[in-house]
Amino acid sequence: MKQYVIYKRVSTSEQGRSGLGMEAQQRDIELYLNNYSEVPFEILGEFLDVQSGKDDHRPELTKAIALAKRTGAELLVSKLDRLSRRVSFISALMEEKKLTLRVASMPTADNFQLHIYAALAEQERKFISLRTKAALAEAKARGQKLGGMRDKTMKRNEAVKANATRRADNISGIILPLREAGKTLREIASELDKAGDETARGGSWSATQVQRVISRTSPL
Repeated sequence: MKQYVIYKRVSTSEQGRSGLGMEAQQRDIELYLNNYSEVPFEILGEFLDVQSGKDDHRPELTKAIALAKRTGAELLVSKLDRLSRRVSFISALMEEKKLTLRVASMPTADNFQLHIYAALAEQERKFISLRTKAALAEAKARGQKLGGMRDKTMKRNEAVKANATRRADNISGIILPLREAGKTLREIASELDKAGDETARGGSWSATQVQRVISRTSPL
């Protein structure tokens, strides 16, 4: 069975920016799993760092890499710059014999192509830094309290995470017995849809969402 370890990263300034937030990363990962992955597949763990991509010393990334290497699972990210924008860091990961990288937004890319994208991303980082500084300067000139905005964003994210955990605890009473009975993730998703149990956002269930609930209730 194909196995994955999912890694996501956001920085404070990126959480609300289109294309770089948590929802966008999760969307890309689910598109890959549902359209490109071998089946059946299993998600062994999901890891998230709220930290700048300039800092390659990230605790959750370290855990994700260790788990992927230990189990032989592929390390799956939505975009290459979620790992790093430094070519040297990406190259070092590619040289790890026990580690296989998979980028959801480039599902068929080989290491050579990923290396080229890493080089482009490193150049992009410098431009993003200049653009961010300019945006902050404009906000400050308008009298906007940037620190207050960050505090509100963090509180909102904490509330969302707490709600997701409560939801996972409630629905796990259905999911875990089905899993113990040998049902696959997709079969469990189908059973939840048939029972009328919607996801936290009122949608239908996918194998990835079922696995997230299992991961929340049975942490590694």
